[in-house]
Amino acid sequence: MAIEEKTEIASESGVAVKPDYGSEIIRIIRGNESPRAMQKKLSDYHGNDIAEVMETLTETERKKLYRICTQDMLAEIFEHLEEETAGNCLREMDLTKAACVISVLESDTAVNVLRELDKERRALLINMLPEDIRREIRMIASYDEDEIGSKMTTNCIIIRENLTVKQAMNELVRQAEENDNISTLFVVDENGAYYGAIDLKELITARQGQPLENLISTSFPYVYAHEEIDACIEKLKDYSEDSIPLLDDNNQLLGVITAASIIEVVDDEMGEDYAKFAGLTAEEDLKEPLKQSMKKRLPWLLILLCLGMLVSSVVGIFEQVIAQLTLIMAFQSLILDMAGNVGTQSLAVTIRVLMDETLTFGQKMKLVLKEMRVGLCNGMLLGVLSFIMVGGYIMLCKHKTFAFAYAVSGCIGLSLVIAMLISSAVGTLIPLFFKKIKVDPAVASGPLITTVNDLVAVVTYYGMSWILLLNVLHLHE
Repeated sequence: MAIEEKTEIASESGVAVKPDYGSEIIRIIRGNESPRAMQKKLSDYHGNDIAEVMETLTETERKKLYRICTQDMLAEIFEHLEEETAGNCLREMDLTKAACVISVLESDTAVNVLRELDKERRALLINMLPEDIRREIRMIASYDEDEIGSKMTTNCIIIRENLTVKQAMNELVRQAEENDNISTLFVVDENGAYYGAIDLKELITARQGQPLENLISTSFPYVYAHEEIDACIEKLKDYSEDSIPLLDDNNQLLGVITAASIIEVVDDEMGEDYAKFAGLTAEEDLKEPLKQSMKKRLPWLLILLCLGMLVSSVVGIFEQVIAQLTLIMAFQSLILDMAGNVGTQSLAVTIRVLMDETLTFGQKMKLVLKEMRVGLCNGMLLGVLSFIMVGGYIMLCKHKTFAFAYAVSGCIGLSLVIAMLISSAVGTLIPLFFKKIKVDPAVASGPLITTVNDLVAVVTYYGMSWILLLNVLHLHE
């Protein structure tokens, strides 16, 4: 099917509807046309569209697809597959075809997919690869998964600093036959040490007699391959470059990390942080065994159970207050919810700020004070609103006197201000403490902060009720 035929279709309501590419692809694969005809039709579709239907196809249909598509088409599909799915596809393929696909994949993708295979098949495939590709894959595989070097690719243009503009252009044309990542050229000295980068546009527009040195940006960003992803992710996000070079400890240029890989890394890191915010150690998977999911969650649940029992015990201490003013029980959840929400907001801000490794002690203290000011100001605003609305509710719906209603609502409003102020501090100080003792601050997350702030809110609310309502105002129902 020609590309021009696959345009967006207008619905009856006039809204553009994306064509169902998945059904079209499946129909082509299940058809009876010749392999050449099917290959021509499938080549009109983006690799991502074909990747989305891979798990819908039967094993027989997938094997048919492997035979129809060229290795370049399959490589494009593999770039958009989940690693586990890509590994399953490699197992289904003929070894020779699988090796051909691996040889044209981006190096980092090839490493990740090969990790999904059993040791024996992985060794067979690696031995079938050309020597240069085999060397690249082994180099990238030598880095731990939490090191940025595990995400790099050698798909880049590297030239020497002592070339002329004309020689640099010739070298670009020669290397572009195998490397399509050509928007930026990276420059090394005679020893292979990284020197700088040249924008392709500047090279193309340069005059032949112009020194290459004038085109080289020596301040182009770079990272070291052994740096942990968490440590350099902010640095990578700050630049809008298509590729950022990765160096070894001797400043030798090893490869680059592309913009696509940076997006993938950021997405993975956010996924891990969301999991940690839930009190888990990694992202949950639909196919994950029951025992493994329980193992991830149970330690945090046991800690939170103990904290929850502590909260319940504190409530028990204030039995006398509750017995004499049962009405205040109705507003307990208001204080607890707001304290928990404020603490979680402060936590999210703090985790974000702590990704900057250069923060000084003074800057961290400024963050604590700033969050406390925000909590205090928001608490005062919400406290006033609670004072007015809760007082009116108690007076009109519970038929209490004006003095009684607004005495209780005043206590609630004041408790809200104090609880939100303390919760803001807790939501900031706990992750700072975890960072100080070299524990990932993201683990000091949602469930823990919420439970700690429940304790803060309970003590604040019932403590203020005991002091103000019973001992100062001598209120009774």
